[in-house]
Amino acid sequence: MRELLQALLDSLDAPAEELLTAPQVLNRTAFLVKVRNCVDAELTRTVRRAENIQAAEHDGLKSMRSWLQGHVRLAAREAHRLVVNGRALEQLPAVAAAFAAGAVTADQVAVIAPIAAVDVQAEAVGQGVDLAGVDAALAEVAATHMHAELGKVVQHFLSRLRPDGTEPDPTEGRRLSIARHPDGSRSFRGELDAVGGEKFEAWLEALLQANRPAGDTRTRAQQLADALVQGVDNALAAGQAPTLRTVKPHVIVRVDLDDVVDPASGPDTARTWFGAQISAARARWLACDGNVSRVVFGPDGHTLDLGRTHRVVPHHLRKAVELRDERCVFAGCAAPSYWCDVHHLIHWIDGGETNLENSALLCERHHTKVHHGFRVERQPDGRWRTYRPDDTEIVLAESLALAR
Repeated sequence: MRELLQALLDSLDAPAEELLTAPQVLNRTAFLVKVRNCVDAELTRTVRRAENIQAAEHDGLKSMRSWLQGHVRLAAREAHRLVVNGRALEQLPAVAAAFAAGAVTADQVAVIAPIAAVDVQAEAVGQGVDLAGVDAALAEVAATHMHAELGKVVQHFLSRLRPDGTEPDPTEGRRLSIARHPDGSRSFRGELDAVGGEKFEAWLEALLQANRPAGDTRTRAQQLADALVQGVDNALAAGQAPTLRTVKPHVIVRVDLDDVVDPASGPDTARTWFGAQISAARARWLACDGNVSRVVFGPDGHTLDLGRTHRVVPHHLRKAVELRDERCVFAGCAAPSYWCDVHHLIHWIDGGETNLENSALLCERHHTKVHHGFRVERQPDGRWRTYRPDDTEIVLAESLALAR
């Protein structure tokens, strides 16, 4: 590892990239991929070590996955892959060695990881399978074959291991991830079992076929996307969805009063509850078919100071706290408002009042933490700071780097 890093530093003194020949550029590319693989391997090993000693608890977080997302701002998918790969590599020493040597990528380790699952390993032992041989073979395939071939080898092994086993739980194979882009649009990636997929397609097709106006020039993909949105509209309008923190789920848009009454389009002046920036014109369009609530952060609107007469936070005060805090205020946590409770900074039983200044949004885990030694404080500039029971502050990685 040290030799590779030193070689990387030495390569920085090489001629400018535009002066390199084609073979030199290709060799440099292969070398950098190897370095990245080595760094990924060391990072994966370190994350697994941190998980084994429950290091995330030092910063008040439950898991390394949440710590990676909150403290070093990894995407949820990448944080999940790091944690899963770390667990898998403990069962696959040959693959781990190839990864550490830079011959295997993190993506390849993720493809192999299902073989390290506890039930798969137990089944293999029960059938007398040479797991060390399988490990070595997988490392060889990963290091010498195309990425797609590795997936086929892994699937072949899993299929042969349990050809006539019990019918798997369909929920184990279902997953859905939603990526939010800076402009508020979403990308979806998911997997459904055969029966779940059949139900989903039947539902979408019914919605699609019910709305096929004459002259429709939409593509099949556009029709399916429109059908999905229509189905969600129907479900929200029916009011039969489970409640989210005392209220029915609905689309929430925050926009200043001046922008609501201004006839201009006002690009990026309104914000949805999940963080998308939309125009004031789009917010007014949504308001045509919805309820409008006025929340004023001051003495002239809603009464946001209830003193000691109320212990339970009423709906209008919760709404104001949500608008101000938007998510859990505990350092490194990104739990959305609908996972959160409104916490009294000075506990009600200790004389704390029920008002905006004495309130903070905290998810269930961190609400528990602040009742057991941790604490959060809101600064005059509106920023939140979080402290451990020993009064040391939890500082996110970027802030720590800047401080140096």
